[in-house]
Amino acid sequence: MEWTQSDTLALASVNCAHCNGSGLLFRNTGRECPCKCVFRAIFRACYARFVECATKEKHLCHVRLDRSPSGGKCTWGRKDEEYAADFYLVTKRTLTPEEWRIFSWHYLLGADYILCCRRLKMDRGLYFHSMYRIQQKLGRVYRELKPYALFPLDEYFSGQQETESAWQVRKVVEIRRTSLHEVLRVPVRQAA
Repeated sequence: MEWTQSDTLALASVNCAHCNGSGLLFRNTGRECPCKCVFRAIFRACYARFVECATKEKHLCHVRLDRSPSGGKCTWGRKDEEYAADFYLVTKRTLTPEEWRIFSWHYLLGADYILCCRRLKMDRGLYFHSMYRIQQKLGRVYRELKPYALFPLDEYFSGQQETESAWQVRKVVEIRRTSLHEVLRVPVRQAA
C-alpha cells in the first residue's frame, strides 16, 4: 500500500520524536513509510469503535441494506455486529499466542496493567513495550487489510463511494425495469 502524508498527517502524534508530527518517516531506500504513532492511532480508533459496537444496547442496533460495489445485488446486514466480529477475528489471526494473551487480558477483559503483569508474570516495562508492539502491528493490519479494511471507519460503515461505473450499472438496471414495466402494461391496455 502506498502511504501519503494526507493519510498520516491527521493521525500522527504532535509530540512524536520520530516523525515530528508529520506521520511519515524516510527510509534509506528512499521510500516513505508511516510512523509507529500513526499505527497506534489507527488501532485506538478501531478499538474505540469496537467497544462502542460491543457495548451498545441490542435494541439500538440497526439492520441496513447494503448495495454491492459492482451494483445489482443488495444484502441486509448488521454493521455493528459485523465490525465487532471482524475486529475480533482479524486480531486473533494476526497476533501470536503470547500477544493474544496480553491483548485479551487488557483489551477484552479490561484488566489494568498491575493485574496483567501479575497474571502474565511480566515486569512493567516489558508489558508496556509489548502493548505498543501489539498496537502497531494491529494498526497496520487494520489499515492494509484486503479487500475490505477496518480503517477508515467511515468507509467500513457506509461502504465505498459510488463510482461512475456503479452509477452506470444502476441506470441500466432502471432502464431494464422501466422497459419490463412497459412490456407488462401493453397487454393490459389492449385487453381493456
